[in-house]
Amino acid sequence: MKHLLILILFALTTNLKSQSLYFPPLTGNNWDTLSPTALGWCQDKIDILLNYLEDNNSKVFILLKDGKIVIEKYFGTFTQDSVWYWASAGKTLTSFIVGIAQQENYLSINDTTSQYLGQGWTNCTSAQEEKITIWHQLTMTSGFDDGVPDNHCTLDTCLNYLADAGTRWAYHNAPYTLLEAVIPNATGQTLNNYTHQKLKIPTGITGAFFLSGYDNIFYSKARSMARFGLLILNNGNWNGNQIMTDTSYFNQMVNTSQSLNKSYGYLWWLNGKPSYMLPTLQFVFSGFLNPNAPNDMIAALGKNEQIINVVPSQNLVFIRMGNAPGTRTLPITFNDTIWQKLKDVMCNTSIENSTRKSSELKAYPNPSHNFSIIELSNQHFDLTVFDFTGRIVYQKQNCFDKTELHTQNYQNGVYFVQLTTDKNQILNQKLMIYR
Repeated sequence: MKHLLILILFALTTNLKSQSLYFPPLTGNNWDTLSPTALGWCQDKIDILLNYLEDNNSKVFILLKDGKIVIEKYFGTFTQDSVWYWASAGKTLTSFIVGIAQQENYLSINDTTSQYLGQGWTNCTSAQEEKITIWHQLTMTSGFDDGVPDNHCTLDTCLNYLADAGTRWAYHNAPYTLLEAVIPNATGQTLNNYTHQKLKIPTGITGAFFLSGYDNIFYSKARSMARFGLLILNNGNWNGNQIMTDTSYFNQMVNTSQSLNKSYGYLWWLNGKPSYMLPTLQFVFSGFLNPNAPNDMIAALGKNEQIINVVPSQNLVFIRMGNAPGTRTLPITFNDTIWQKLKDVMCNTSIENSTRKSSELKAYPNPSHNFSIIELSNQHFDLTVFDFTGRIVYQKQNCFDKTELHTQNYQNGVYFVQLTTDKNQILNQKLMIYR
């Protein structure tokens, strides 16, 4: 009875939300727009945002509010009909398709992966291999050694045991990619055919997966990426058509999936959680993934900053496609900077209630050239600086108020400043070193 009530509540909520959202036609290029002025946004700040995106090698930026296009900008020779890759942002497509396969009883995410890939698909013992399920592939907890020379490699010789499944989080591409082999074996259809039937036809999304080395990479036009973001915004419902009827799976997909990395769902990144981990690092950072973004933002993030952001509290979606930013930032850092500028566009009023206030920790100048001041006003703290791999590069104890960090001998890149106060509060800040 309780489960039935949850389903009814979910359906009612989704239907009410659908009525407040606009959905573009399934075919053609017509898409309703909404003026930033009508929203009370600061029109004069839009060019600052777009100039930043252009200066950082963006090809397109689209922002939807209530499903309607508020900002759509193509840079250089890129057009509405240009096709681009999603990279790891496409992982979220796969996650959605796995959910569809489960609701159609082709598989259960609790099934062992061996059930679909056969025995011996890894370089593990039989006992180690049998512990790995589809759920572990979705949550990046398969337990394989991600430090192999090529963690995209899906050959059995590349899938080596490091920890029991479920006991270690690591951003490892190969176990994810093998989900795209599980789907055809479970459904009897190719990945592209199944995606076409279950996702593309009912939503108007175009594009396809193409094999590149070991990876299956999704390519599409920019508006298809925006359509997918709109589908996720409306809980898997497209204009009244509930495509994802497995509400339990959908909720698990866009919420914390395991206790190791609280900012990770089923191949989706999550904001507003108390801590997060990052690719290549075995380090848990306290604080939000994107402090400048709304707490309920979920994100698809891919190589060279292919981005989908979905914000249910604001009925907002934005996508960015392009080459790697010239600022050489991590995807989460670049995404956070976009949000800093978006807050100016929204006149700092649209998301202030759902965005955590910045901590008192300050690091400036940032980016740093030769030095930065690390400040925590009128408080005692211990300072630790980590490089991108999680290695400690500097420590200083018994600081008060502020201290100077000399960076002239550090290599260019992203570093993480961590302060531990005398009350055992831990604060983190990203620091760019760039000359």
